[in-house]
Amino acid sequence: MFSTKSTLKVVAAFTVVIALASCSEKEAVANTTQTKTTQAQPAQTQTAQTQTAQTQTAQTQTAQAQSIVLDVYKSPTCGCCKKWISHINENGFESKVHQKNDVSEIKSEKGIEPRYRSCHTAISTDGYVFEGHVPAKFIQQFMKETHADDVIGLAAPGMGMGSPGMEMGDKFMPYQVLLLKNDGSSEVYVAINSSKEQY
Repeated sequence: MFSTKSTLKVVAAFTVVIALASCSEKEAVANTTQTKTTQAQPAQTQTAQTQTAQTQTAQTQTAQAQSIVLDVYKSPTCGCCKKWISHINENGFESKVHQKNDVSEIKSEKGIEPRYRSCHTAISTDGYVFEGHVPAKFIQQFMKETHADDVIGLAAPGMGMGSPGMEMGDKFMPYQVLLLKNDGSSEVYVAINSSKEQY
């Protein structure tokens, strides 16, 4: 392996390159000075900082490499479903598309009441459902949260004009994304009043 001194030189050079690439000239000079100050610290402190930086970098790379997988059930002829799938794929998801002539069976199996239904149903690997044109932003937010045992997922009932996959020029109708529960009830998860709130 590399010696501690060699590793520290590589980390210091990497830090300077990042500082120069992402900061203004004034900030870059300050970061370079800070890097030089860090190099003057005792060897044990530098080793601990190097190990912490390497661990954080590895964790970041692992998180970026893992996208959320959604199984999407849709009719083979649904064009707006294809657009919504493009929307989620462009926003950090990986979709596995299942073409079905009748998607109502999967909706019933997952406990999605008819009043909450739309044209497609997405299911996460841990069993949460995302019914209809729910913006990717809110699926990501939902997946980061902890939910009560009675929560089954989110729904954007109907086919809201201007929602992801239902774009019609600059036309937009406000709509709600609902938090669905296994007893058939729901509550408003988020009210979307403008197109820009979706992204």
